[in-house]
Amino acid sequence: MNQTTKYGLIFLGGLVLGALGATAVSRGKLNLKPLASDLLSDGMNLRDKVMASVEGIKEDLADVVAEAQVKAQERKEAKEVAEATVVVAKESTPAS
Repeated sequence: MNQTTKYGLIFLGGLVLGALGATAVSRGKLNLKPLASDLLSDGMNLRDKVMASVEGIKEDLADVVAEAQVKAQERKEAKEVAEATVVVAKESTPAS
């Protein structure tokens, strides 16, 4: 079966399912309102859970960034102190 035939059959299957669904809805045999409300409610609950997880991850990353900034500042200050100590040591030694 080549690709064109495969996609053609998929398209026809979708048309048939769509026609059957439209017929069922128009005759009133299929009540979509409760199904749609349940589906939307579950989607909203899932969104809330995902957003809570994302918010927690954001807070954790903010903590890590703050700690990294503090450590970088400490290393910078330690380097400046070490350089100042070397300069002072050179100045205090007598020239030969």
